[in-house]
Amino acid sequence: MALDDPVVWVLIIAVVIFLFGSSKIPQFARSLGQARKEFENGWKGISTEIMTAPGAATPQGVPQAPRPQPVMPQSPPIPATAPVQTAQALDPLIVACQNEGIDTAGKTREQLASELSWKLNKK
Repeated sequence: MALDDPVVWVLIIAVVIFLFGSSKIPQFARSLGQARKEFENGWKGISTEIMTAPGAATPQGVPQAPRPQPVMPQSPPIPATAPVQTAQALDPLIVACQNEGIDTAGKTREQLASELSWKLNKK
């Protein structure tokens, strides 16, 4: 019996239905389709990143379309009485350390990450 025999395929399908049940097969097919779609989108993203990377060779004779500039949302103006936030205050690692009660003054990011990891694992 070879795999090109229709009887073999009918038996394989019957065993799959028997093992997984008729309700699981559509869910499995749906998840396979979503995974394939995600893979293709990721593959296209990598391809476009490679082609649009600085210094990437462009095919000769193909004009480059101008890339649209991203639209950045306008942030509301900060009132004059509000304290000025530094880049350090907006750093999620520093904010997490401060929330856990870790002193952040004079420490490197590696030291902060190590202390935060130790404290969270201790809990």
